[in-house]
Formats: sequence, C-alpha cells, structure tokens
Amino acid sequence: MEGTGASAEFGSYNADYMKISVTFGDTPMTRSVDLSVRLLAVVLLFMLYTLRPAQAADLLDSTPRIAVISAFEPEMSLLLKKVEHPQQHSANGVVFTTGVLQGKAVVLFLSGVSMVNASMNTQLALDRFRITHIVFSGIAGGVNPSLHIGDVTVAKRWGQYLELLMAREVAPNVYQSSGDGNKTGLPHFGMMYTRSVEVVTAARPQVTRKFWFEVDPAMFAVARTLKDVKLDDCAKKGHCLRHQPELVVGGNGVSGAAFVDNAKFRRYVFKAFGANVLDMESAACAMVAYSNSVPFIAFRSLSDLAGGGEGANEMSTFMSLAAGNSARVLLAFLQAWK
Repeated sequence: MEGTGASAEFGSYNADYMKISVTFGDTPMTRSVDLSVRLLAVVLLFMLYTLRPAQAADLLDSTPRIAVISAFEPEMSLLLKKVEHPQQHSANGVVFTTGVLQGKAVVLFLSGVSMVNASMNTQLALDRFRITHIVFSGIAGGVNPSLHIGDVTVAKRWGQYLELLMAREVAPNVYQSSGDGNKTGLPHFGMMYTRSVEVVTAARPQVTRKFWFEVDPAMFAVARTLKDVKLDDCAKKGHCLRHQPELVVGGNGVSGAAFVDNAKFRRYVFKAFGANVLDMESAACAMVAYSNSVPFIAFRSLSDLAGGGEGANEMSTFMSLAAGNSARVLLAFLQAWK
C-alpha cells in the first residue's frame, strides 16, 4: 500500500475504534487505530523504563581505604579529632569522613545502633568506597565474669546469638525445638534456641549456614602484639574504677538486637557461647565483611556488665571512658599495623 497514493480503511468502525487521518506524500489516508493497543504500548514502554535494572552507584572516593566504624557519636568523637585532611561525603543520609589516621588512608562513619543499621551501612560503605579492611570501635556489655569495666576486648570470632527459634512449650517449662531450630547444638535459654544464619559469597554462591564469623587472622595477630596502651580508669565527675583496665585479645563475642541488663541471661550467654562481651553491631558487620571477602576486626570496651554489676546499669557512668579506651586501642593498632 505504501507509496500508492490510494485511500483505504482498515477494519470496521465501532465504539472501540476511531478514524485518524494520516497523509502519505500528497495524498491523505485514513486508518482505523485501536486506541487500547496504543495505550498498552505506552504502558509497556513506561514499565520497561521504570523497571530497568538499577545502575551501580558511583564511588564517592577512589582511594583504597580502611573503614573505621562506630555505632554512635560518643564512640567516634576521639577518632574524628585525630583525622588528618578530613573531607566529608554523604550517601543515603550517612556522613562519611575520609582522611588519614595514624598514617593510614581511612573512611570513618557511624553504623547506627543495632544489627540492621550496622549491616545496611557497612554494605553502603563497601558500595561507595574502595574498602580494603574494616575495623570497628565501640562499647559493649561485659559477659565474662573475669573482665571489668574499662577493659578492651578483641574477640577472635563473632556470632549472632539472638538469631532464634522460639520453641513450643510442651509441658510447664519444657520446650521442644522443631525443624532446624537447634542446628548450632548450643544450649538454649528457655524457649530461645539459637540458630545459625544463611550466607553466600562470590566464591561460594551456594547458601550455607554459619554461626561464628572469624576476624581476619593477620589483623588479629597485630592486635596480639599491642603492649602498654594507656587506658583510662577514671570517668568524668570523679567516678573511678576499682581495677586498672586491660587489653584482652582472644575469646568470643556475640551480637544481637537487644540491650542486655539481666544477670541471669548474662550467665547463660557466658556459659553457652563462651563470650567475653556482647553488643548490638559487631557480628552484623562481621557477616557483611565475610560476604564481601573483606578483612574485619572489632575493638570493644566494657561500659557495663550487662546486668551483672552491683546496683544500676553502669553504662551511663562509664560510656565515655569505655569509648575512649576502645578508640585508643584502635589507634595503637593502626600505628602498629604495617
């Protein structure tokens, strides 16, 4: 038909169609066009545009850097004061400070409190910066009864101890774990049975279950060499500790989305997991680091005894002291790390 100069009408006219006049060369031509087909085409084009794969976000900085993370501002304040040539960047509302710390190129940021925030923002940093290693500095609740407030721990591995199955009570105070609820084989706390987590990596794309996430052996070896790091034993307003704080390298740490202030549960955590400390972020960061094949280590100082101390919880009194002690050990670690 095209180029013949003929006029033709396709299909019959009814309420679902309309005639549209189209000119070919010098000759007007009328075609019947199905508006519903045109509308469908428009919708499909819109969907193809809006549902196209998301593009990778641009790097905010191209320099290979060590990620230095804390959960909230009091844990980070001493470290930020030490950064040379600081520059700020922002992504998803998170402020990242790049610069040099103890001669090392770093990017510092707050993970936010608790597991989801820690996972989300650690991955955000990995996506927007060239991260070579991850170190965490902050406070924790002491679980091991031989440790004291102000001590700084460097755990060898971290587990998510509140990844749970809530078991069925089949008789008064008798619980039955169904399904895969106790794959870890670890002791339970009443109806609470700890489970492992599912994880994949680029090297191992098949789903595997894992409870303990080891810190980087080379970084851990450097931590073992640290000696004579001066740790504070007195907080503001004259609150001083009965023991001189010490650096403790080794043992286990556990993390979960709960602030623990219960002596009975503290005893359980020590017995079940052999944990020195518990917190709300480290194991989440350890898992993200493992999934991305990035070396990780965490420095945690005891701000309280997770309900095992005398009287009220000690965190409000010794939080700044503990945060400062953790930061001092991290700085000594960076200085010693060649």
